[in-house]
Amino acid sequence: MRILVTGGVRSGKSTHAESLIGGAPATYVATGTAPEREDDPDWTARVAAHRARRPASWGTAETQDLPRVLAEAEDPLLIDCLGTWLTATIDAQDAWEQDADAVHALVLARTDEVVAALVACRQDVVVVTNEVGLGVVPEHRSGRLFRDLLGTVNQRVAAACDEVHLVVAGRVLRL
Repeated sequence: MRILVTGGVRSGKSTHAESLIGGAPATYVATGTAPEREDDPDWTARVAAHRARRPASWGTAETQDLPRVLAEAEDPLLIDCLGTWLTATIDAQDAWEQDADAVHALVLARTDEVVAALVACRQDVVVVTNEVGLGVVPEHRSGRLFRDLLGTVNQRVAAACDEVHLVVAGRVLRL
């Protein structure tokens, strides 16, 4: 079973995604690049809260190499989240200021690799992502680029999933 869980910030999507895995052994795949930092107590608290919620039987993989993790999975996976994966993908190529078409091509190629690995994965996979298309148009180019790309990434991953769950205010709508 492959499930994409989407929703806004603090909507409850990660908690819902975790409940879909349950207490069985699983691997939590943290896709963000920002480590815990002394200068950012909010980030440190956020990471700590996520860790505290997870069962002791879960492993953790901190990586952006989703195709490898999906190919090597021996337990169910919870990937959290595509937004931080997208940011890390663009950061790794220092591509934020590149031509939009070039950035789109880069992201689509990486997304195609992820989707192919997701489809081939023999384990259950729950993927968390942010729903960014419901708000205002961002003022800055990087914000618009991120929003547009994440919308495309979400569509492609959703097409490879068996279910999509939208979480709003802690409530789940199965699409």
